[in-house]
Amino acid sequence: MDYSLAIENGPEAIPGGTGLLLVHPSIGETDRIDTDFLKTDTDAFLVVSTRTTAREVEQKLEYYDVDETKATILDTLSVERGYSRRTSDDVYYVSAPDDLDGVVDRVERFLTENEGKRRVSVDSLTEMAYYADDDAVYEAAAEILDLLDEHDAVGIFHLSEEVHEVATLDRFRDLFDGVIDLDGDGNVVVDV
Repeated sequence: MDYSLAIENGPEAIPGGTGLLLVHPSIGETDRIDTDFLKTDTDAFLVVSTRTTAREVEQKLEYYDVDETKATILDTLSVERGYSRRTSDDVYYVSAPDDLDGVVDRVERFLTENEGKRRVSVDSLTEMAYYADDDAVYEAAAEILDLLDEHDAVGIFHLSEEVHEVATLDRFRDLFDGVIDLDGDGNVVVDV
């Protein structure tokens, strides 16, 4: 099954099972790319948020006019930071961004429980590595990519280029089927 890819300078479509790495500067405007990816040609999507709370993700989806009825959100921050949690049918929590097993498990459950065209956004691998470590996050990303392939789904994974060493960036680039490079001026280069 093919998925439309509404990302400038990218191919018109990508096959199911594709994982894309979005490499960006720390202050990069990733929301536009992320939401365009999520709202196009999609029956259901999961946002794994390690950078913002579920409430902030909902605000982002609303701002960019993404159909929130298709959204499931995994909030990894609120429990650890002691924020109030509003449990609902489409918002889930794990204890912290370094609960990588919990994240992978929730991705698997989302893919198993939903049908049709499914997309996953992991925002961000950098934040996960801050709490865990590069190797553990690499392994978790590889597990999620295997799940995307198994379930004919697609995903986009954020990685901030300024935080990681070049060898780490190259290792992550090699793991993914395609790379989207976003520079500080908002220019996009897609290699799929």
